[in-house]
Amino acid sequence: MTKRDCIETLAFSKEEMQYITDLGLKIKAAIANGYYPPLLKGKSLGMIFDQSSTRTRCSAEAAMTELGGHALYLAPGQIQLGENGHENLEDTSRVLGDLLDIIGVRISSQEAIKSIALSSRAPVVSFMSDDDHPTQALGDLMTIEENMPAGKKIEDVKLVFVGDTTQITLSALSLCAQMGMNFAQYAPKEKQISTAILNQAKEIAVKSGATIELSDQDDILQGADLVYTDVWYGSYEDELTKEEYLKIFYPKYQVNEKLLAKTHNTNVKFMHCLPANREEEVSTAVLEGKHSIAWEQSANKKAIMRAIFTYLLNSQKQEPSASVKTNFQNELDAMLAKSPVK
Repeated sequence: MTKRDCIETLAFSKEEMQYITDLGLKIKAAIANGYYPPLLKGKSLGMIFDQSSTRTRCSAEAAMTELGGHALYLAPGQIQLGENGHENLEDTSRVLGDLLDIIGVRISSQEAIKSIALSSRAPVVSFMSDDDHPTQALGDLMTIEENMPAGKKIEDVKLVFVGDTTQITLSALSLCAQMGMNFAQYAPKEKQISTAILNQAKEIAVKSGATIELSDQDDILQGADLVYTDVWYGSYEDELTKEEYLKIFYPKYQVNEKLLAKTHNTNVKFMHCLPANREEEVSTAVLEGKHSIAWEQSANKKAIMRAIFTYLLNSQKQEPSASVKTNFQNELDAMLAKSPVK
């Protein structure tokens, strides 16, 4: 079978995104009822991180364990890669692809993740780069499905992203474009999504029926079903200080109760990838309030990891016949019976 990777949000078609989400929801329901299906039994995940991670690392490791697999955390300095090692990225990827069943990677460069995927025999999953966060996007789709506005289909949903353009903004844009949803960004003009990325998304939107709009005027919030935000500064952009970012975004783009009221939707839901800087991009009242589904998003990272790993590995699964199992077990039993050590 052809190897599949999950290294960008647009790696999968709309149908595949929906299937992975449905698979995740089914596994989640099974576990909620006490059954842990051994879908990843005997499988090993290698996790390469050169950035800190709480939700992504813990969710990936727990997802493998719950379905019978195993995860190895490959931190900087623990493998022969990088400044203190002496093996290049391609060789390391080739070796890990032969030793492991699947690889997860969180590094800054999207091009480096693509290089790993090209060199590895095993499927590769992006755990985030400076340009994309596909597991977050798929987990967000699951959370949206579980909180679908009454009477609406996914194509009817309007998501407004408030604030800075981060990899989360871009993942949300790609998700909406692929799924045929309505995407808007409410942000200062100088912090809006670039024209090149926007044009790519609009090409997809033409086929899917999605709508995309950007504005620094708050009337773009009207009719939003989902208001999503992320931090205003971070490792992906370090040319400005925290104080300079606050001058640009605060208080106009803080998601608070006043901003949510501008959606004119009493059932609007609030989303955040976390971690959050309380009282900066979001007020504590909103983050902890009745509109917030941010904590469900966080929990669903594990649920979607289970589905992504299962989907990618299932395409390569080759189940041995009963006769092959019996023959090899008999041969192994015979060899063990003849062990020179009694």
